[in-house]
Amino acid sequence: MPRVDEFGLIRLLTGDRGARTQSVDRADPDQAGSDEDGVIVGIGDDAAVLAGRSGFQWVVTCDTMVRDIHFKPETMTYEAIGYKAMASNISDLAAMGAIPRFAVVALSVPAAMETETLRELYDGLYACAGRYGVAVVGGDTTSCPRDMTVTVTAIGEVETGRALLRSGASPGDAVFVTGPLGLSAAGLHLLLAAGRSAYDAGELPEERQQLARAHQFPEPQVEAGRLLVRSGLGRSLNDVSDGLASEAWELAEASGCVIELDEALLPEDPALAGYAREAGLDPLELMLYGGEDYRLTGTVRGEDAEALLALFHREGLPLHLVGRVLAGGEPADCKLGSADAAAAAERNRTQTRCLETVDGKEAAHQPPTAPGVLLKRRDGSVIPVRKRGYNHFTENQSADA
Repeated sequence: MPRVDEFGLIRLLTGDRGARTQSVDRADPDQAGSDEDGVIVGIGDDAAVLAGRSGFQWVVTCDTMVRDIHFKPETMTYEAIGYKAMASNISDLAAMGAIPRFAVVALSVPAAMETETLRELYDGLYACAGRYGVAVVGGDTTSCPRDMTVTVTAIGEVETGRALLRSGASPGDAVFVTGPLGLSAAGLHLLLAAGRSAYDAGELPEERQQLARAHQFPEPQVEAGRLLVRSGLGRSLNDVSDGLASEAWELAEASGCVIELDEALLPEDPALAGYAREAGLDPLELMLYGGEDYRLTGTVRGEDAEALLALFHREGLPLHLVGRVLAGGEPADCKLGSADAAAAAERNRTQTRCLETVDGKEAAHQPPTAPGVLLKRRDGSVIPVRKRGYNHFTENQSADA
């Protein structure tokens, strides 16, 4: 820790930035006023004083990032660490359809950490906050004996009664995602496999830089979340922080339903496909289990799906339909998206066989009772999707940086 007291350090890291963040790129055009609106008292007192707006409810979230669990200095600059710490919280607000407004930051760092390193970290925090119109209004800074931790609490607002929840999915809904998946996991693999310091990732070819940026500087889908609220078409919503498989399970469990994903409909970015091919990776594994893409996944009524696609297209935002919601025990339709309706109906009248690989053998079983997640493979078979993603309290989990 630099040789200044706690309050001197706070002034050093935040004083030249002001108690409020000046936004340079508003992510949410329907928010009136500047990001200073609502800040009565900011950094400098025992607590911030904020003013709420009539007709809105507060939305509050908190995430902690720990060195060697959520990030590695070998693959991320300290600016990227700060940016990602803020972005992960803003993504949680986006997943509720909320407008990001305020944040507080709690930092615990080893005593030996240089002041310039901390400034770089705060550069990233404030860069992300400014991009999304968030005012940093306070926090805490302490020393620790070992690994650095960064905790951000973010506060947003959403129209009263309009927050989008995980529990809103119903049978007959279509499942969507707001962009390609697996890029962050591929970027992490690239940086680790190359043995390349994050500081010279800019020397990579452009397609590889895209993967590295996806891992280091994720972009929360605030505009998409707001569009889902304003349109009234969103039914349920979640952000893809731990992988699509994990988030689909959360939607299924909260809603008491079965989610069927379609492998052929999952958006696979060319940069991911190219790198996976060269590195011998399975793109499907990265898309389902990679995590930290911070896209949104959720559901829309089946009859509203085309209207939602058209709306996102008009707004210049990506949206992909990737599956559907079934009732518990309902046979899976192995021809999701097929024009052969008669054949699909016949399959639903019969008992669809779902296949799961056990000890190298395929075993038939009945369609799952809710909740559950299925995957329709390209060959038409339907298999259960394992409940796997990053979970701090399980032993078997996918890699996470």
